[in-house]
Amino acid sequence: MSEIDLKALAKRFGDTPVLADIDLSVPTGSITAVLGASGSGKTTLLRLIAGFERLDRGTISIGGTVMDDGQRSVRPQHRGVGYVPQDGALFPHLTVSGNIGFGLARRERSSVSELLDLVGLSGLEHRYPHQLSGGQQQRVALARALAIQPSVVLLDEPFSSLDASLRAELGRDVAHILAASATTTVLVTHDQDEALALSDQVAVLCEGRVLASSDPRSLYRDPPDLDAARSIGEANVLAAVIHNQVATCALGTVALRLNGRARADGPAQLLLRPEQIALHPQPNGTAVQANVVELRYHGHEAIAQLRLDHSAHETVLVRVPGELVLAPGQEVWVAASGPAHAWRSP
Repeated sequence: MSEIDLKALAKRFGDTPVLADIDLSVPTGSITAVLGASGSGKTTLLRLIAGFERLDRGTISIGGTVMDDGQRSVRPQHRGVGYVPQDGALFPHLTVSGNIGFGLARRERSSVSELLDLVGLSGLEHRYPHQLSGGQQQRVALARALAIQPSVVLLDEPFSSLDASLRAELGRDVAHILAASATTTVLVTHDQDEALALSDQVAVLCEGRVLASSDPRSLYRDPPDLDAARSIGEANVLAAVIHNQVATCALGTVALRLNGRARADGPAQLLLRPEQIALHPQPNGTAVQANVVELRYHGHEAIAQLRLDHSAHETVLVRVPGELVLAPGQEVWVAASGPAHAWRSP
């Protein structure tokens, strides 16, 4: 068993708090993505688990064994943790095999060829880091982390320096490799798509606190609050008034989820994802008139930002097919569909 269990974890540097009251459990053999913006404390959290930093308060346990309780700490080399930094940190003077086998006893180096097969680098064992692509270098770094047969692997934004297509491909490959080896993994990232696509669990970290943690689908569809909703995917938040379990907003009336947070009548904030808003080129039933502000093209799809006709400030984002051409200022009509989440207005 290699479950990671963090309880009431806190860390500060000098007078600056970095992490506060972190509670998080990473199940054995799963991948948990810690999602957050720069400065949210992601890397510090990873370094605490690895043992590179000491926590101030709380406990870190791996496989049921306490690694740090704020008073006593197990040294990093005795935690059974493999660490992959953002830049790979390969030794430039060592070959691929030399990097993977670095620090292993001679009798253990026979596993290098198996690791090369596992990460798809067979035949490249005699190359040096400068002779590899960025993606190949990260595969070497992963193989080196796996060489010690760790119970836990920690990935510190390992794909951030790669181009978009290679990043997505390598991310999928790494997730498959870790799943095949049943390695408990924590991946820190600022990329929402990466977190949703690669993990079994997403933990949203903001200003040193975990806002929410759940499986990706549940977190996207059923966020606990608006801060978590905004951290996972695009979100439209509209002022609304609830009456008899129906919300009325700038887009008309919208049904609420049965498990919605705002059940009582009164003012509320309504969450609608871009795919919950349909765009029509012509007047359509109860659709509301709007004007195109901009179109963000992503290939197979696009995100249209629309200004609602009756409001100088209120805009919504709508997910549309990539082949749809919309010009700024173009007049369109939009209609919302529920069920939607709502929270009482503060």
